[in-house]
Amino acid sequence: MGSFYEKVWIVAREIPVGRVTSYGAIARFVGTGLSARMVGYAMNKSFQAIPGVPAHRVVNRKGLLTGKMHFPTPTLMEELLVQEGVEVVDDQVQDFDSLFWDPAEHLDPDTLFPLNG
Repeated sequence: MGSFYEKVWIVAREIPVGRVTSYGAIARFVGTGLSARMVGYAMNKSFQAIPGVPAHRVVNRKGLLTGKMHFPTPTLMEELLVQEGVEVVDDQVQDFDSLFWDPAEHLDPDTLFPLNG
């Protein structure tokens, strides 16, 4: 199926508009539950991915915009979330629990990653 980064990007592209997930949730879904940091690295590199990756929808486990420094401007991550109707206060997604989207609840890894390679 491709690289770890490609798998992460495939999952991130599935996050619905106006929802967020965490680095750890993606890591668990792709089968590397202890690699949340690696998901962060993949998000950092996602700006080169085609098609694009909505990296702004991936936050830490508490809803903090910990990846914002990797965006072209320090406020872009928040701006993109706000455009989608997500309220952010002091770099934290408000109502995080109700906006949280868990890929394990919504996606089938066998369908998303044929041959699970």
